[in-house]
Amino acid sequence: QVQLVESGGGLVQAGGSLRLSCAASGRTFSSYSMGWFRQAPGKEREFVAAISRSTGTTYYTDSVKGRFTISRDNIKNTVYLQMNSLKPEDTAVYHCAATRSTLLTRGGQYDSWGQGTQVTVSS
Repeated sequence: QVQLVESGGGLVQAGGSLRLSCAASGRTFSSYSMGWFRQAPGKEREFVAAISRSTGTTYYTDSVKGRFTISRDNIKNTVYLQMNSLKPEDTAVYHCAATRSTLLTRGGQYDSWGQGTQVTVSS
């Protein structure tokens, strides 16, 4: 497993941008596919975006396509989530996670999780 620490959350007005970072410990980061999930109060955790370990193929939930971009830096052991055109409904705690599975949109396939970072979008 890897240890994951998120940063970059905060309060932003609707239409604004934030970049989340997730730093991973260990020397095996490149062997993991990485994902971002979010959980709003009173709601279930939902998949946001993922990036595969080998080809760097990216996946997004429909509600963030065209607004969010996931990327990774295997030298810095970090995965990023650039969030543009933020909406109030993007308000949630955002978690990054690591997996060796190929089922990247399923939270149950991830075996390492960060503590999360709060994103609040005001209207």
